[in-house]
Amino acid sequence: MAKISAAQLKQLVEAAIFVADGPLTKEQLQNTVLQDLKVSKKQLDEALVELELDYRPRGIQLVEVASGYRFQSMDSLSPWLSKMWHEHVPRYSRAMMETLALIAYRQPITRGEIEDVRGVSVSSHIIKTLSERDWIKIVGHKEVPGRPALYATTRQFLDYFSLKSLAELPPIEEFVPPEQDDDELTLHLAQEINQTVSAPQDTSTDVNESEQTINQEQLH
Repeated sequence: MAKISAAQLKQLVEAAIFVADGPLTKEQLQNTVLQDLKVSKKQLDEALVELELDYRPRGIQLVEVASGYRFQSMDSLSPWLSKMWHEHVPRYSRAMMETLALIAYRQPITRGEIEDVRGVSVSSHIIKTLSERDWIKIVGHKEVPGRPALYATTRQFLDYFSLKSLAELPPIEEFVPPEQDDDELTLHLAQEINQTVSAPQDTSTDVNESEQTINQEQLH
């Protein structure tokens, strides 16, 4: 195998992540651009750490999300960068954000369990939209009469919010007083999620037509 200097390794890894269609894992880097090069896992780790430090003070940063490493703009720049596109970032209904928050913090969870917490039925359009957005998926069926579907969040959900794992979700107690019960905590957090969705960290995310229609509908 050919050898490569530390400087060349940084350049190659930087270029690979930059031109990739989506986030790249260390394994993907090792099995593609580094396949014919003598690069250890330690060397790759060091290159990624150095790149992250190099970009930290810049407008573009190297971050690790659930699907791997990617470059993205600083979240604090979103209000200005959003002016480059004519589309308005969608504002999701409170019902949709409460549903998403419950799935994120209670997964796996059934539609009926979500309805028990919210006190109202969950619109099929909400489940469809979250599924089409690739934020939720069916991970099984609960062993009760009717075998209702169990919903959980996806890797795309984590990527969108720049999270590596569910462990990085903020503790619910940070948002509301501890004397409130778990259901109230989760529903309150939905408001925080809605604000985040309005200014996503992944500025490359497209807005599709189904999302644009959400504001025009009153969902329960």
